[in-house]
Amino acid sequence: MASSQAKQWSGKSRGGKFGYQFFVYTIRLLGIRCAYCFLAFIVFYFIPFAPKATRAIWAYNRERRKLGMMRSVWELYCHYYVFGQTLIDKMAMQAGLAKRYRYEFDNYERFLEILNSGQGVVMIGAHVGCWESGAGFFGTYGKRINIVMFDAEHQRIKEVVESNTSRTDDFKIIAVNQDAIGAMLEMKVALNNGEYICFNGDRFVNREQTLRTEILGGEVLLPSGPFKIATKCRVPVIFYYAMRERRRTYRFIFEEAIFEGRPNHEQLVAQYAASLDRIARKYPRQWFNFYDFWNIN
Repeated sequence: MASSQAKQWSGKSRGGKFGYQFFVYTIRLLGIRCAYCFLAFIVFYFIPFAPKATRAIWAYNRERRKLGMMRSVWELYCHYYVFGQTLIDKMAMQAGLAKRYRYEFDNYERFLEILNSGQGVVMIGAHVGCWESGAGFFGTYGKRINIVMFDAEHQRIKEVVESNTSRTDDFKIIAVNQDAIGAMLEMKVALNNGEYICFNGDRFVNREQTLRTEILGGEVLLPSGPFKIATKCRVPVIFYYAMRERRRTYRFIFEEAIFEGRPNHEQLVAQYAASLDRIARKYPRQWFNFYDFWNIN
């Protein structure tokens, strides 16, 4: 069981400190466009030297998107390039360059209405696009946001980003490690205080705590925790995405989960899977789960 799980996701996101440091200095000294230019060459390195990720993207394009051989070769390069762009954009925004970008919003007023309702709110995103790009638009709401992430994912790049950017996040982090009960209590207290809990709902590390559903025509396993917490606490649920579009534009998408009858986690995970499926089909190059997501055996 453990070995099968390790092949899928270890709890750490891809990327090393040196790479982040290089692009932080490039953005600072030469600008965003030069960082994109360097990226165009660096992508060639990752294709052969990140074999697991490359195999995953190849399978995604061939099996999920049903692309031909030659098109999949091109999409492999483009996929890595777009991923690198989102990382550069995130660092640029954290360095105070958010005004260099354009922003569009879907259902933003309804989203603010829910945040202002005084209830706790659960926001569920995914490893698509660049959710951090919306940080500057949460304003005072940011102090009430609690981001749930695995401790390994949180700590790896934090030092580099904090030491090289002028902005500090108001968001609070709830780190999930061996003390899962403590993290659960933190979430419950935050929701009772009318604060917001943010999850990514597309990755798990404990196979025994998953739910089976379908995305892009294939069966997948999703973590049960975010969906069970949202329905047990009886709070509004929002699916949130920040997707990169042309001309340095980010589109923020907010979709409200609608329940028929009493809320239950099976109904919620089905809505989330359908929502994520739509996003992945519309922005296929921004699927950033670089492992065999559909290998559930």
